[in-house]
Amino acid sequence: MRRSSLIMLVTIALLGVLAVVVWSAVLHEDRRGLLTVSFLDIGQGDAIFIDAPSGRQALIDGGPGASVLQRLGEVLPWYDRSIDVLIGTHPDKDHIGGLIDVLERYQVDSLFQSSVQGETAIWNTFEKRIAEKQKEGMHIEEAERGKIIDLGPSTGRGQGVHAYMEILFPDRSVPGLETNTGCVVARLVYGETSFMLPCDAPRSIEEYLVYLASTSLGTSDGSLKSDVLKAGHHGSRTSSSPLFVGFVDPKYVVYSRGCDNTYGFPHPETVATFSAFNIPVEDTCKKGTVTFVSDGKTVALK
Repeated sequence: MRRSSLIMLVTIALLGVLAVVVWSAVLHEDRRGLLTVSFLDIGQGDAIFIDAPSGRQALIDGGPGASVLQRLGEVLPWYDRSIDVLIGTHPDKDHIGGLIDVLERYQVDSLFQSSVQGETAIWNTFEKRIAEKQKEGMHIEEAERGKIIDLGPSTGRGQGVHAYMEILFPDRSVPGLETNTGCVVARLVYGETSFMLPCDAPRSIEEYLVYLASTSLGTSDGSLKSDVLKAGHHGSRTSSSPLFVGFVDPKYVVYSRGCDNTYGFPHPETVATFSAFNIPVEDTCKKGTVTFVSDGKTVALK
């Protein structure tokens, strides 16, 4: 084969690869008005990745360690090294351990966290990394009830409809609370659909939220109702009270947990609660990463 022919073949091959890369990027950026929420398979812990129709991205918690980087690589294109919003719900390792690596690897614009304080080496390392990133320009904000995190408007179907997260708890500064009790409870909303994300909040906080959502006549204002509920505290009996589950009234429940967890999650009491409500359950232990897609009107498993 002549050298000129070989050069031409190599050039054509490279142009073909470039075309694939470019069109892959274009297709990824065109979200067609869809919100994607992935409960990442990071073992025992929480890590929830949100890809909004606007292109803005958020990560709630990062699991216990570096495995979150691999899972992010499965839901993000190789060239994307930025995350718009990071939320560390509370100082426990199975929620913030992986965020240390995320802050190292990704450019993060804003970080929200509870005012509850930790006492572990992991927490101290996390706080040190946050301080370093703040000096580089990352915005830090305390998550409190009433704050709205705007994830931008849809540019496809449902154009102009915003996806956003509303913080439901804590409702004040809670530096001295037990870490699970002071964790960040959030509700993700897009159009007529929503996701309830209650971190490791215990039943006392769930029932407090029900109280806040109820009128003096004892009826709900609908502010807790959601299509998807992440089972609180990985399916522990300390969360997912029947009262709270009834007010949320989800179409799906997700256990975010490791198969080999030493806590026995999900506990039989929690399994019985969801069974009594006839709610289909998805489990990162059994299925791996669990992903939902919303068009602003309905939510479906991907």
